[in-house]
Amino acid sequence: MQLIRKSGEGRVGLIDEARGFAILCMVVYHGFYDLVYIFGVDIPLFDSPLVNALQVIFAGLFIFISGSACAFSHSNFKRGLICFGLGMVMTAGTALFMPEELILFGILHMLGVCMMLYPPCGWLLHKLPNWAGIGLLVLLFWFTYPLADGAVGFPPFWELSLPRGLYELGWLSPLGFYGGGFFSADYFPLFPWLFLFLLGSYLGKFLKAGKGPRLIYATHSRFLAAAGRNTLVIYVLHQPVVYGILWVVFAVLGQMGVYSY
Repeated sequence: MQLIRKSGEGRVGLIDEARGFAILCMVVYHGFYDLVYIFGVDIPLFDSPLVNALQVIFAGLFIFISGSACAFSHSNFKRGLICFGLGMVMTAGTALFMPEELILFGILHMLGVCMMLYPPCGWLLHKLPNWAGIGLLVLLFWFTYPLADGAVGFPPFWELSLPRGLYELGWLSPLGFYGGGFFSADYFPLFPWLFLFLLGSYLGKFLKAGKGPRLIYATHSRFLAAAGRNTLVIYVLHQPVVYGILWVVFAVLGQMGVYSY
């Protein structure tokens, strides 16, 4: 979301493009989500393990690249407040107009908190040798990834089941402990995603120093780069736009007697 520059000389083109690709994949995913869960279109492939895996991969790429941007910004706390505030706007909007699709702690909430945590966490991490900081974050991401299944550990080698009471407290849901009554149409808890976000800062630090190959700094697709420079705007606006277009399409189809939902 923050502009990414190479030592003040220009943008890191491939990073912009990767982030643009990731946000466009999320737009497509949410479009199909609306078709299946709001408009009732039967698309069996949407709930397949392959699509679920791709959704996690592209979201993870977006989070990792967002973390890399922190190395270029001098106002991460302010950026985090804005991002979290927009997440709260989406919470209020879904609560008022689409309560069945309520977003309590989505990707904007999570990224906002990560940005606000980056100044102290990044300062501590970058005191360590790069190999130690990267290794620590990889282990923490792996260790906390099973939280959604009620455990921590290093699957498939070892896992430790956690007390079920942690998941019934409710107020711990932003950390990854959510109970049976919890629902958020878009849910990205701090654990394990904070560690992937912080891992991205090492890439940002490397690129800011101008150590990457020239290919990385060049722009190869203006369309993807433009999308990558405007990810926050795209994310905030895409859902009402996509929903509005689909609502009009299905309303017309309903009037024609072709389809009803």
